[in-house]
Amino acid sequence: MINSLTSAPTISRLSPAKINLFLHITGKRADGYHNLQTVFRLLDWGDYLHFSVNDDAIISTIDSSSDANTLCHQLLVLAGAESITADIEDNLIFKAARALLAFAIQSDAFPEQLAQVFISLDKHLPMGAGLGGGSSNAATTMLVLNEIWNLNFTCDSLIKVGAQVGADVPIFIFGQDAIAMGIGEELTAIDLPDQQYLVLTPDAHVDTTELFSHPRLQRDIASISIDTIQSQYTDYVQTLTAPYHNVFTPVVTSLAPAVAEALHYLQGLEAQAMSTARMTGSGSAVFLPLDVSIASDKKLLAKWIKEAPCAGYVVGSL
Repeated sequence: MINSLTSAPTISRLSPAKINLFLHITGKRADGYHNLQTVFRLLDWGDYLHFSVNDDAIISTIDSSSDANTLCHQLLVLAGAESITADIEDNLIFKAARALLAFAIQSDAFPEQLAQVFISLDKHLPMGAGLGGGSSNAATTMLVLNEIWNLNFTCDSLIKVGAQVGADVPIFIFGQDAIAMGIGEELTAIDLPDQQYLVLTPDAHVDTTELFSHPRLQRDIASISIDTIQSQYTDYVQTLTAPYHNVFTPVVTSLAPAVAEALHYLQGLEAQAMSTARMTGSGSAVFLPLDVSIASDKKLLAKWIKEAPCAGYVVGSL
């Protein structure tokens, strides 16, 4: 066990968004979850989390009998998330901190003292958009608290803990573009060319439970090898060529007219952008990769955003 408490300065981190360049479901698991294949791309756009240590509030009596939930209430002060969840225990930031503390208790990996941490969330990403905002917040929280509290867990350990919090949490702990399999926790790094995107965020949300039970959802896509996904990146980075697609798109666009409208708008720009518009995750955000010649035309992009049926953003790969 570590025998000293090291004070950490205030830390500010980008909690980035992600997009799925394609998204397949390859089957249902015995535990009720679905196996998927996707390529995650992290963006230089997201929320910001600010962490401040309160050295005047120290917890020092921690052992294997400690309760992670109680500890989390004592050690975490969260601001800026009031509009997301009425109960702090339902917030993914709290859940991530609690899961980290539970793992530390289980692993007997506590330093002798832990300081209270104040977390301020500066929210920019829309909720329920398929951009991974909440999962990214959870991952950023785990990474920074692991550092502040000197827990020294490896990235692999944090990914395992993060997968218990949410299926998209591991990619944000991994911290780079990746091919994902399993429920999203089996990650293989992939090196992709830099890219700019026009992202639209229609005001729509379809419940994931409804989506996964929908009769039109394709759940039996043939699995593609990691080597093939790596070598065929030109089939899904700029354009989207069969067999690569997003299985949720036809279902979501049938249930949410605003998503269908936003995607249709971007499809009208495909010829100029020299790319294929698509939806990320299970929606509702849609995006259009931009050719280099278009990405530098700020006047044209401003026009496209102004004429879009909903909020739009030009963002880049991280």
